[in-house]
Amino acid sequence: MKLSRDKQFYKTLLTLTLTIALQNVVVNGVGLADNIMLGGYSEDALSGASLANQIQFLLQMIVMGMGEGLIILGSQYWGRRQIEPIKKIINIGLVFAMSLSVVFFVVISVAPHWALSLFTNDEDVIAEGMKYLDVIRFSYFFFCLTNTLLNGLKSVETVKVGLAVSISTLVVDIALNYCLIYGNFGFPALGTAGAAIATLIARILESCIVVFYYFRVDKKLKYRLRDFKLLDKALVRDYVRVGTPVMVSNAMWGTAMGIQASILGHLGGATIAANAIAANIFNIISVAAYGCSGASSVLIGKTIGSGSGMDKIREYVRTMQVVFLCIGACSGAALFLARDAVLSLFSVAGETLALARQFTNVLCITLVGTSYQVACLTGIVRGGGDTRFVLINDFIFMWLIVLPLSALAAFVWNLEPVWVFLCLKCDQVLKCFVAVVKVNSYNWVRRLTR
Repeated sequence: MKLSRDKQFYKTLLTLTLTIALQNVVVNGVGLADNIMLGGYSEDALSGASLANQIQFLLQMIVMGMGEGLIILGSQYWGRRQIEPIKKIINIGLVFAMSLSVVFFVVISVAPHWALSLFTNDEDVIAEGMKYLDVIRFSYFFFCLTNTLLNGLKSVETVKVGLAVSISTLVVDIALNYCLIYGNFGFPALGTAGAAIATLIARILESCIVVFYYFRVDKKLKYRLRDFKLLDKALVRDYVRVGTPVMVSNAMWGTAMGIQASILGHLGGATIAANAIAANIFNIISVAAYGCSGASSVLIGKTIGSGSGMDKIREYVRTMQVVFLCIGACSGAALFLARDAVLSLFSVAGETLALARQFTNVLCITLVGTSYQVACLTGIVRGGGDTRFVLINDFIFMWLIVLPLSALAAFVWNLEPVWVFLCLKCDQVLKCFVAVVKVNSYNWVRRLTR
């Protein structure tokens, strides 16, 4: 198998991957810090905040879908060095994302108890979750604004600002958590609500930084306030055609993650907390895989948009697959070696800690599959313009295999939580067989620019 010898390709892939990965480390570090501090405060607080964040996760997945549609289209125009269409695509993404933030805010404001009761019937956990939601709902607007603008920058290979923004968010969030959860330095001890206030303030800060960068620092897009009036009906159609399958796929995925949390949530409070801990550890250790996925999407889109031939695309895709597998093997091994040290940071009951360790052991294995199939399907295939295939594939695996199998394991066969968790993660390995066939067929290459 002939791999690429293009030094610029490796340099760009490495730079984008490392920057996006480090940004994801910091972003997930915010959630990890919240969980560590809330775990020391109260296990109900930890469980309540983790369930409230399932709603945030659904919002995040849909916004990411909108952002990926922006990146897919924008990176192809970037390959042609056409800036005006990219500005218009960013505007379209902003309209969609801001509208979505309003919908989530209204639903959570009207029915917070109903939303949390979808995940658990433990009233103590729901009460803590409602305290968190009462504050965090105000962060939805800032979250959607920041992520849409950052995805616009990613489409033109500007990723370092995202890392800087995430670092500032982490520092502010941890400092305010320390003050507001426990009441240090004369602040009131607000517990769960304090964690939510800290995150809200951090979200506002990161939005301010990104907006300042757009208008005062960026030299590629040169976006100005008057540019927001730029809307193009043809590009709206392109964005909807390309982005809708991604948004629907991510919405289905986010909903499925909520159902997974609900299945585990009905197995007891210890299982909820253990899942929250394992998920945060996984999010930190899997950043290289998702960073590579984001980098490959931009690279493939740019390569197609620039008019490079199929030989160049095949060369890049072959090389990327080897990189994905290496990252998966290294990430799985790192998670296995670091699991006990990281778990020791959490002040939770022995049963919860034992379950978290079992869940993490499962993730050590499935992470190899995640690293390959996510980067191939959501990175290369989506980045190449074929967004419908990933939607169909995710629907089949998640809704026809994983969720029914997991529900049977939990409520009919009454298996132990670790076996239910394994059923919930089995698709990460099974999808690899689909990914290797699809990505090497090259029928996903689409030229989307006008």
